[in-house]
Amino acid sequence: MAENLLNFDAEQLTAWFAQQGEKPFRARQVLRWIYKNGESDFDAMSDLAQSLRSKLKETACIVAPKVMREELSEDGTRKWLLDVGTGNAVETVFIPETDRGTLCVSTQAGCALDCAFCSTGKQGFSRNLSTAEIIGQLWWANREIGRASDGNWPITNVVLMGMGEPLANFDNTVSALRLMLDDNAYGLSRRRVTVSTSGIVPAMDRLRDECPVALAVSLHAPNDALRDVLVPINRKYPLRELMAACLRYLERAPRDFVTFEYVMLEGVNDSLQHARELIALVRDVPCKFNLIPYNPIPQAPYRRSSAEAVRRFRDVLMEAGIVTTIRKTRGDDIAAACGQLAGQVQDKTRRTHRLMEVGT
Repeated sequence: MAENLLNFDAEQLTAWFAQQGEKPFRARQVLRWIYKNGESDFDAMSDLAQSLRSKLKETACIVAPKVMREELSEDGTRKWLLDVGTGNAVETVFIPETDRGTLCVSTQAGCALDCAFCSTGKQGFSRNLSTAEIIGQLWWANREIGRASDGNWPITNVVLMGMGEPLANFDNTVSALRLMLDDNAYGLSRRRVTVSTSGIVPAMDRLRDECPVALAVSLHAPNDALRDVLVPINRKYPLRELMAACLRYLERAPRDFVTFEYVMLEGVNDSLQHARELIALVRDVPCKFNLIPYNPIPQAPYRRSSAEAVRRFRDVLMEAGIVTTIRKTRGDDIAAACGQLAGQVQDKTRRTHRLMEVGT
């Protein structure tokens, strides 16, 4: 069977070429063709020897997930449903802004963490995505959107905030991250690549040691009792352990703060007392808060906090010296906003059983 070269980061691709009897520089050449030029045709890789091109056509391929459906929001946000086989499809979202283009990438088909307000979690979990299926979302989106007028790729930032928990698919996620950062591939700054986690503490430590990028933590509650309900992984890694892990991560992080994501749920976690509890919780952790207006989904009983409640909440945090932003909702008319990604997933696991295995 032909080897999909999108599955290999630079080190892995170099090793694969060595097995083929080729020099290490061949891996660098092919990386540049694949990622800098968006090329999938070996015949077009003109600086490779003809004999090598012929060999690659027999032994390798470059295949990203196929697009099943595309939707375009009124605000310019684009969402693609990508076929990852075995009855599963995942969603990828591109968010254009004046000074940047951000791609939101999925790492799993479904999610085992079952956060109370998230559409992805409500459909269960099927499997981890391969490295090719993760980096393939970026590879395909860059080709689809086309080059910007100045000759650069239009995607300047990548956030692993799509379907799934990235750190529950650690090895494949890190291989994809390394390709995003590699100068022979995308060459993105570590500050422009963000991994979002619900708080799998051992994997946070591994990420710090192996491939530190910007970190966002899905917090959503100021105390363990409430977070146990909203983000069930908290039962395994409670807030005290999570805050300690954030501090350890910052020892090697490219940014000097952690971003805490906080979905605003009316009457659940949006009171001024909750804000004051948050201030006490993060007192020792350099951070900023991103308050997210809740995007309703049919399977959850929650409602969006009022704009005034969100502003009051923000002001309390700001008065305590914590940088706090309110996320502008993008793509909600095509269900591309935070917490709405659902894809198409065949739930093949017992979610509660999976939850206790995550991070072990």
